[in-house]
Amino acid sequence: MEIVQYHLYLVDLDPTVGHEMRKTRPCLVISPDEMNRNLKTVMIAPLTTRSHAYPSRPPLRFAGKSGWIVLDRIRTVDRLRLVKELGKLDARHVRAVKELLREMLVE
Repeated sequence: MEIVQYHLYLVDLDPTVGHEMRKTRPCLVISPDEMNRNLKTVMIAPLTTRSHAYPSRPPLRFAGKSGWIVLDRIRTVDRLRLVKELGKLDARHVRAVKELLREMLVE
């Protein structure tokens, strides 16, 4: 399966430890395509419908559900954890994710 930055995939996150997000859930791939083509791991941000607004969690409506992209729980997973592709983020949401990542990691 080709893995593409800013596309959403169903990802098996189990087993987990402590407060890590559990179960098989939609996740956003945030690693660049160059890394996705050449490494056996992928950087993802999980999605959740059970949260409330945090500065590090941009809202998203996807597949008929309202939720958040949990950028404060970014993790790197083996590409074998990706079950299937679900879709891609539109340009407006990509911009929001990039802006938040820049705020969180650069400033």
